[in-house]
Amino acid sequence: MANFKNFSSSVLTSNTLNASYLGISIEQKLKLCKSLQELKQIHAFLIKTSSPIHFHQLIFTKSLSFSPGSSSSWDPTYVYSLFDKLPDPDITAYNAVIRCFSSTKNDESSLVAVLVFVEMLENGPFPDNYTYPFVFKACTRLCAFKEGEQVHAHVVKNGFVSDLYVVNNLMRLYAVCGGVERMRKLFGGSTERDLVSWTTLIQGYVDMGYWKEGVRVFFEMCIEGVRADEMTMVVVISAIAKLGDLSLGRKIHEYMYDHKVKFDVFVGNALVDMYLKCGSAEFACNVFNEMPVKNVVSWNSMILGLAQQGKFREAINVFSKMQSKGVKPDTVTLVGVLNSCANLGGLDLGTWLHAYIDRYHLKGDGFLGNALIDMYAKCGSIAKALRVFNNMKWKDVYTYSAMIVGLALNGQGERALQVFLEMRKMEIEPNEVTFIGVLMACSHAGLLEDGRKHFGNMSKVFNLEPQIEHYCIMVDLLGRAGLISEAEEFIREMPIAPDASLWGALLGACRIHGHVDLGKNVMEKLERIESERDGAYVLMSNIYSSSDRWRESSTLRKAMKELNTKKNPGCSLIELEGVVYEFRKGDKAHPKVNEIYTLLAEIHNCLRDPLVLIQHYLSSSGRQMSQG
Repeated sequence: MANFKNFSSSVLTSNTLNASYLGISIEQKLKLCKSLQELKQIHAFLIKTSSPIHFHQLIFTKSLSFSPGSSSSWDPTYVYSLFDKLPDPDITAYNAVIRCFSSTKNDESSLVAVLVFVEMLENGPFPDNYTYPFVFKACTRLCAFKEGEQVHAHVVKNGFVSDLYVVNNLMRLYAVCGGVERMRKLFGGSTERDLVSWTTLIQGYVDMGYWKEGVRVFFEMCIEGVRADEMTMVVVISAIAKLGDLSLGRKIHEYMYDHKVKFDVFVGNALVDMYLKCGSAEFACNVFNEMPVKNVVSWNSMILGLAQQGKFREAINVFSKMQSKGVKPDTVTLVGVLNSCANLGGLDLGTWLHAYIDRYHLKGDGFLGNALIDMYAKCGSIAKALRVFNNMKWKDVYTYSAMIVGLALNGQGERALQVFLEMRKMEIEPNEVTFIGVLMACSHAGLLEDGRKHFGNMSKVFNLEPQIEHYCIMVDLLGRAGLISEAEEFIREMPIAPDASLWGALLGACRIHGHVDLGKNVMEKLERIESERDGAYVLMSNIYSSSDRWRESSTLRKAMKELNTKKNPGCSLIELEGVVYEFRKGDKAHPKVNEIYTLLAEIHNCLRDPLVLIQHYLSSSGRQMSQG
């Protein structure tokens, strides 16, 4: 506050004003004034000519027209200096300056608004119902809960607790500051409510994570006969997205149609996001296609939502349409598409996106850099992933974790551990994902003692509780080393219940080392957890086959058919000229399926009969020589 009070007005000292101002009154000059710079010129002129004091009030009033919402050249220091020099500011002046400073998104300006209110209580006129809403707005910006309570006491004391505008802003303060009970009590005790009151209550619950309560209040509002607008619907839809309730989402969508709620871009984006988070890509696509106006957020919602559902090919198709429409992607878009490339093995598109990032000088650190590392590593181009990693000026725990996991996946366990040591030297604290990469590196490289040490350090050194994924990797590590009994003991001493993936890791170890009896026991445990899956049955059948126990293997195969277990078909991906082709067992959807199966039959015949293979080779060589 002292900085504002000690401020000396910064004014121009030119002897003459712009010629367009000559010969007209001060009032006319102020009316024609189009910028704060011009206003300062007029102010300088008034000071130099010792004009009457009442012009100072006019300058102050005019300065408020260049407020944060209407001018990029707003000067809060200059505005406060004008207010501070008013000889006897009235309630209108106080309200104007409080409103002006509370309307910014700047904490310092919001603090000034609160301090001006305090000064007003000490020296100035009595606050009115126009004062309190803007004070509450400033307190909300500062999340000043205790100060807000004190102002609330003033509201009650001065008889403004029934004023709707005051109550709505006070409710918003409590909602933002986490005072859910106070917010609800204030709403319940209010004699008058409007749509803003209901929306504020709903948003308060939703923002604090009480999604069901927010939706319940919405239905309460409907019963009361209050009709929602698009702002209310965006809040309600976001709550349903968090709940993942598709049926409820459909009902809310029908409500919008029935009550002709405005279908703007914000409502459209919220619906797309909600349907995708509820697992319905079809409904999301329908809404997206119906949207009359789309912005980059609309495209991002589709791309990221599809990627989160594992529909990576569809996400890339949406990105292609986005490009054809001339919509410029942002960082969020690129991260979503890179994630899809990583999961599809789309190295060509991922490399193109990297070139796009470099061409437009987008910041390669943070989310984008991490996504590039992940994409290159999952596409098998670990050298490029390391190049991105080494070129990043700023690295965080997610950057190091992506690199460590990427190296581990590509069989470079020792290099992954070196990156982990580098991370520790930089004093960056690892997280749970980091240790998934570290333990995977130890498992793939056969570093048993290192794996034990790092697993123990998770809780002892870094205060991180191992999750089921970490236990699963440790079982895999012990199993690869042939320590089956130790792996069993490790599982028995776990503080959390083992799941199917962990038993699957132990069953895999049994297959490698031929532990038939233990494998059978593990198989029985897996049957109880997920009897509908075929993976455990296949593994156990292979264990029997490897031990020449063909009868048990055949019996198990028959049991699989009788139980109708779910078979995840084998899948392979290949990228050719920028297009990723996916093939599944028995798949006949490819347009060149006949040519593919013909070639496979030829390869099969060649493999069965070496003579055919030699003849095929000689005939191919002869054709090439004749063409040469």
